[in-house]
Amino acid sequence: MILEGSFSRLSASLDPSETPLTEPQRGVLDDSALLDAYSRAVTSAVEKIRPSVVNIEVHQSLRARRAAPQERHGGGSGFLFTPDGLILTNSHVVHDASRVEVTLADGRHLPARTIGDDPATDLAVIQIDAPAGEGRNLVAAALGDSQRLRVGQLVIAMGSPYGFQSTVTAGVVSALGRSLRSYSGRLIEDVIQTDASLNPGNSGGPLVASDGRVVGVNTATILPAQGLCFAIGINTAKFVAGRLLRDGRIQRSYIGVAAQTVPLHRRIVRYYDLPHETGVVVLSVEAHSPASRAGLREGDVIVAVGDQAVAGVDDLHRVLSDTRAGAKTEVSLIRGTEKLRIAIVPEEARAAN
Repeated sequence: MILEGSFSRLSASLDPSETPLTEPQRGVLDDSALLDAYSRAVTSAVEKIRPSVVNIEVHQSLRARRAAPQERHGGGSGFLFTPDGLILTNSHVVHDASRVEVTLADGRHLPARTIGDDPATDLAVIQIDAPAGEGRNLVAAALGDSQRLRVGQLVIAMGSPYGFQSTVTAGVVSALGRSLRSYSGRLIEDVIQTDASLNPGNSGGPLVASDGRVVGVNTATILPAQGLCFAIGINTAKFVAGRLLRDGRIQRSYIGVAAQTVPLHRRIVRYYDLPHETGVVVLSVEAHSPASRAGLREGDVIVAVGDQAVAGVDDLHRVLSDTRAGAKTEVSLIRGTEKLRIAIVPEEARAAN
């Protein structure tokens, strides 16, 4: 009996599952678990978004004065956002296209037409133009909320760089609230900066969070820099797409400020009973603009336009798009710790603004 008991204790001590791990061994196991969790997050998001991502091929007619018409080819990426074939992409991908063709994730090639494009935000909506039978089994991407993004958050980019369809890259949100000049010359506000690698052909593809929801539309890189990539927030894209579907173009009023979303001090929010804890800080005011004539200053924080509260740059864009040019409008702002109301007369937005 004594021998049997000793043997049992010896066997238990040799059980690998109960053998104490050294610190290096624990570190390896912890790192493996983290890498496995990261891999699962990326693969899960890719599996959700892959059926919605498309490759876009564009043909543009070029007419020389003394030569036969020529055709230029280009392309980019996009993603389905409705099950009836509506696709979000970049304006610079499809602008002035004479013919557009879409390749779906399942390999089908279908013609498409441009519903509308907005060079000022570098966004466009196209629609698959095919018989009902050909347009079946389309999977729309789930859209997220770019306002809820946080710096350091995992994001995944998907598209067709250099024609390599369904290419996946991953990184983090490097910064929020960036400004980026579109090819029309207008500053795009509230842009997402990421280090998820983008290359020519990624333009118009989705930037997705770990839950597989689209949080941005990939738009640009800065060459030859590495890890400086940008996407238009999906909240901006939702608004622009809605207006393009309704009107075919974006009609904007213009006040002449560069701005970004900032948090408000809690005491300010409570004292003035503001509906939101964020506002729009004025970074600069253009000379001879409506904002300059009205007396807006750098550092002012806009919290409302008319009777509509403004929580961020996206809200300001929406309100100005609904505001009639030439009509006097009241702007509520925080200057220091004082709340002011000033009258401003927005102008019709110029093409370069």
